Amino acid sequence: MYEVDFTEFPSTSATVSGQFFERAFGWSVTPYGPDYTDVRAPGLTFGFQSDAAERTSAPLIAIRTGDLTAAREAVVSAGGVVTKEPFSFPGGRRFHFREPGGSELAVWCQEE
Repeated sequence: MYEVDFTEFPSTSATVSGQFFERAFGWSVTPYGPDYTDVRAPGLTFGFQSDAAERTSAPLIAIRTGDLTAAREAVVSAGGVVTKEPFSFPGGRRFHFREPGGSELAVWCQEE
């Protein structure tokens, strides 16, 4: 099963972005160091990435799966190009890919 459940936004300051949503809307913020912050709103969690080496140029939609290996194979078989091989992050593992139209997305799962 595949489910869109997370969006990661590029930011010049993950800390400042998180603080904005906390002050403006009272949403919960979890910083993961100076370059990454999660924001939890009712029914939605999204993140801000400010590390220039990791930051994408556009929002990154993340698709959750139970089998990262099978998802990677499905992406490649359908004509997608893996742009970042699977890697660990707080909460699980993920890979990034570019679909044939040019948009970059991610697929993630809890630690396998």
